[in-house]
Amino acid sequence: MPLSALDLVAEARAQIVEIDLPAAQAALPHALLLDVREPAEFDAGHLPGAINIPRGLLEFKIGDHPQLSLRDRDMLIYCKTSGRAALAALNLKRMGYVGVRSIHGGFDAWTQAGLPVERDVTQFDA
Repeated sequence: MPLSALDLVAEARAQIVEIDLPAAQAALPHALLLDVREPAEFDAGHLPGAINIPRGLLEFKIGDHPQLSLRDRDMLIYCKTSGRAALAALNLKRMGYVGVRSIHGGFDAWTQAGLPVERDVTQFDA
């Protein structure tokens, strides 16, 4: 029987560590923060200090970033609601990254909780 995207996310969540917002906040001083949303989503607002590598490029690009090349580094992954982050966390786990955790609820949960967000300033912002 074919699997849906939701089935794939559920399978991923069963194999990864997903943490809540308080645990994510507690980990932030020492963890790397990886945003796997698309660049336009990232530019519109992201968690402070996050590095953006879109989900579709993650497995190919993660080793290119000096801070993300260490496979034992504590890393928090998020997307809009945590589906893409779960899939990303599972693949990074398969690639040997041992400190990977996904933030439950993603960016939407973060902003709904009123937690800080950064927005990139473009040449059109006045």
